[in-house]
Amino acid sequence: MPIPPDTDRLDRFLLPQAGVRGVRVHLRDAWAPILGSDDYPPAIAATLGQAAAAAALFTANAKVDGRLSVQLRGHGPLSALVTECSADGSLRGLARFDHAAKPPADLRALAGAGAMLAITVENPGRGREPLRYQGLVEIASASLAGAFEGYFAQSEQLPTRLLLAVDAEVCAGLMLQKLPGDAGDDDGWNRASILFDTLRPEELRDWSAQALLQRLFAGESAQLLEGRALHFGCSCSRERVAAVLASLGRDEAMAATEQSGQAEVRCEFCGQRYRFTPAEIDGLFTVPPASIAAPDRLQ
Repeated sequence: MPIPPDTDRLDRFLLPQAGVRGVRVHLRDAWAPILGSDDYPPAIAATLGQAAAAAALFTANAKVDGRLSVQLRGHGPLSALVTECSADGSLRGLARFDHAAKPPADLRALAGAGAMLAITVENPGRGREPLRYQGLVEIASASLAGAFEGYFAQSEQLPTRLLLAVDAEVCAGLMLQKLPGDAGDDDGWNRASILFDTLRPEELRDWSAQALLQRLFAGESAQLLEGRALHFGCSCSRERVAAVLASLGRDEAMAATEQSGQAEVRCEFCGQRYRFTPAEIDGLFTVPPASIAAPDRLQ
């Protein structure tokens, strides 16, 4: 499969006549460590890749100075999923699933009854706590793209189309949204949606951003706007892990050292291992609490 030269990027574009804005995301090197963090079955891997592409897509039109995350809490073979994209373009993600089950492709069956999706933006605040904005959507669609389209239609009152494509090498996403207000001609959104429906997942994976605009939106005077690079990155650190251990309390943290003589914590996002001796753990409880960084809620 040919890989376009502009992979690991987010690119924004405009269809001015139609009054439509768009975002294209293409991930290869940023996708590999996310996929490689566990032995994911095909349905789980596909959903994780779609969520990673979606998290990156959503940062294009939201004010993200910190990070944007997509989270799923389920009651089926897929019990939890989280992907996030930060303001600097770093991506990470993981999924938790029943290793004994055979995961179905239908998202509703995969996540189980009553499963919810959350889109959360966390931006730096003036104090210690970040400013959080969250939208929730019940999973009532067979696909992640369909669930997100429903979210934007109901919660944002913004017509949105999403195509998410994933394989073992690449995950990619395309999002179209009608510009707020009366921008564009009367048939613009309908015309853009019809063109969108002709795009196949393999074309989204194979085409560059420029080729996508030229082949899919020929005649729409498409304008490619500024973009940015995307990369895999994890916000774990020894300080964050120390804060998690401190939050357990002295007895429980010390108990983690009994078997091997040290406590070992592995980051599920990137695989980095952090080791603490009993003396180091004891030191966590002799320093002022304010000097210990707050734990990352997603770790």
